[in-house]
Amino acid sequence: MTDNNNRRLLAMALFVAILPGCATQPTLSEDESDPLEGTNRKIYDFNETLDAHVMRPVAQAYVDYTPERVRDGVTNFFDNLGYINTIFNELLQGKFKQGVADVGRFTINSTLGIGGFIDVASAASVPKHDEDFGQTLGVWGVNEGAYLVLPVLGPSSARDVPRYITSTLLNPLTFISSPIIPASGVLGAVNERSNFLEATRLRDEAALDPYTFTREAYRQRRLNDIYDGNPPLENLDQGEAGDEGEEAGDNVLRIE
Repeated sequence: MTDNNNRRLLAMALFVAILPGCATQPTLSEDESDPLEGTNRKIYDFNETLDAHVMRPVAQAYVDYTPERVRDGVTNFFDNLGYINTIFNELLQGKFKQGVADVGRFTINSTLGIGGFIDVASAASVPKHDEDFGQTLGVWGVNEGAYLVLPVLGPSSARDVPRYITSTLLNPLTFISSPIIPASGVLGAVNERSNFLEATRLRDEAALDPYTFTREAYRQRRLNDIYDGNPPLENLDQGEAGDEGEEAGDNVLRIE
């Protein structure tokens, strides 16, 4: 099974897993994690309108007319570009062994994988990781802060906003001056959107309140990312509020 398919299945599984809670709680206007809900909902509606009229139709056409093998190659290419950011954050989190291994992964895919289009490392059973500065701040014990919906970018949080800066600065394409760069950015955005067509379809069909559904899916996924798939049960039940979240964040930092 390709990484592209794995990503779609993971997204779908996450949506299905949180469905019962979101379906019985269509609005959480007094949720302390979302003090800006009124503004967030307006931006969410704007993003959904843009998605419905632009991104989703383009992504669907891209899927309809682009072979899956080509789409997988594009996904691999952009994932490989982002791997410098992953390695940087692994080192910040004290995951030195994992970071060194991922330097090897990046090197293999960038060379034998023809610039990353072929995921040779995964074929050789080399594990794949995904780290960003928002996760790093969580590992350092920084509370998630207020939930935010950013124009175009979508779900985020006060803690996660800086990750867009570091990921941009650590992307090699940022420093290349060429007319092809904007086009590659558009391709990356369309390809990324195409990976989640099925997941958003399920959300739209199943959720009583898609805004709340998306918010809780995002928060649970980020919590899961910070704890590398093993978040404490109390954090799953209560989120990352207060001292408990900070203490748990301290416990995540480790040397590997």
